[in-house]
Amino acid sequence: MGQYGSLDYPRLAKRGLLFGLLLFAVGLLGQVVLGTSPATPAWELTLLFDLEAIGLVVAFFSPFVFGIFLPLTE
Repeated sequence: MGQYGSLDYPRLAKRGLLFGLLLFAVGLLGQVVLGTSPATPAWELTLLFDLEAIGLVVAFFSPFVFGIFLPLTE
């Protein structure tokens, strides 16, 4: 058993990437659908943009953290 217990790094890297892409897709689709409506409040558009940004960050860093960094520190 390693320093971080018995983590399944490949599974965590794949799921982190998919979760990040899902966040990005939800934010993008929400902006496409709700962005055309003039009655959409600004806070909703900001929330959808934040989902896109956080999704990209999660999708980029999950494979690095769970696929490269943590296995090397074991």
